[in-house]
Amino acid sequence: MMLIGGIAWFRTRNLADYLLGGRKLSASVAALSAGASDMSGWLLLGLPGAVYVSGLREAWIVVGLIIGAWLNWQFVARRLRAETQKYEALTLPDYFEQRFSDGSRVLRLISALIILIFFTFYVSSGLVAGAKLFSATFGFSYQTALFAGGLVIVAYTAVGGFLAVSWTDVVQGLLMLCALVAVPYVMISTLGGVDQTITQLQYNYPAYLVFWDGVAGLTIVSLMAWGLGYCGQPHILARFMAIHSPGAVSRAKWIGMSWMSVATVSAVAVGLVGVVFVGGAIPQAESEKIFIRLTQMIFDPWVAGVLLAAILAAIMSTVDSQLLVSSSALSQDFYKAWIHRDATHRQLMVVGRITVLLIAVVALFIASDPENQVLGLVSYAWAGLGASFGPVVLFALYSHKATRLGAILGMLVGAATVIVWSQLTGGIFDVYELLPAFLFNGLTIWLVSWIGNLFTRSQDSVVILSID
Repeated sequence: MMLIGGIAWFRTRNLADYLLGGRKLSASVAALSAGASDMSGWLLLGLPGAVYVSGLREAWIVVGLIIGAWLNWQFVARRLRAETQKYEALTLPDYFEQRFSDGSRVLRLISALIILIFFTFYVSSGLVAGAKLFSATFGFSYQTALFAGGLVIVAYTAVGGFLAVSWTDVVQGLLMLCALVAVPYVMISTLGGVDQTITQLQYNYPAYLVFWDGVAGLTIVSLMAWGLGYCGQPHILARFMAIHSPGAVSRAKWIGMSWMSVATVSAVAVGLVGVVFVGGAIPQAESEKIFIRLTQMIFDPWVAGVLLAAILAAIMSTVDSQLLVSSSALSQDFYKAWIHRDATHRQLMVVGRITVLLIAVVALFIASDPENQVLGLVSYAWAGLGASFGPVVLFALYSHKATRLGAILGMLVGAATVIVWSQLTGGIFDVYELLPAFLFNGLTIWLVSWIGNLFTRSQDSVVILSID
């Protein structure tokens, strides 16, 4: 990965290269990079661990994510690529500012702050996953493992920029896919085949096969709501913005969706078959290490080493993307917009690389608690970004009536709802905070824009009557 980062260093000549790779990504690189940067360590740790504890009912997350990802490719990718090219926008906040004609730059500032806040939690989830991998594999203490993983990830992201991130994502995405397919395949073969595995599940763990019956509607809605977050994830949307042409989106969509479908279904299989394979020997507190334990149990150490590297690949492929987007938010959307408007591309790249280090330090502090759960941190960050940016992106692409004030207030309402809702429990507050925050954001944009347009029309009518 460091070698790829070094090559990308020599291909990165200006800020457009550092932030979007010069908008030259092929369909296959864009698709695999989007998938790998989307599916962080939670795909190999959090999701199999959740299924290992609760069974197939956790697979509703996968259903929601697959539907959400497909809708994102279908209705957002092509339009966003064309729109950001038209406005020559390199970042999502940059696009918002120009699309809504925000001369005050407040929209850009709020967007950048939201990215920095929630991506810091997102990055910390990856660092927690890396620490669990290193501590379980090498016997390091949690703190030593945390520092080692963080050092590896930050190093090549700061060096190579977007090209390094995208190229390494391809390698990491393929490695993740191989590992996720290999582990359940070998387990099922060892247990005597698919029929024998299902029979053992039905006999010994019937509750684990419950997918629909007996699952509360609130639970299904909460898990499916994860799919709403896709249209608001800056690190995924950046791949749409960087693809070499709008016409390449269709091919990229099918490559990306094929990879995602196989990877997520395989991750569910790891947790489900793992229950039969280990007989519940792994305690619930250690459930997020199920993939690590299974790999160590069923493979030769040389093969296991390669497959365990897939976890590091999953972590790196997401954290590097998040660090880069955070870097662009602080360098392009804050430093250049508010502090040094005449900053050169070289100065902005230096600021961007320093930002990567600063965010990593804060994320390391958040991740320093060994009780942190990967899925919990991912859930919070995914909701914050999806609810803050998702409705704004949709209104920006599909509505000419959405206003600057509507976008600003909607974004604030979405972020605030996630922060407050996540602190409440019981009844309706058990619904995943992304759903109400997304809806409140969209409703705010529509209502504020409608009132603003109504007021503008009234003023225009007064002017016309005065002229008459």
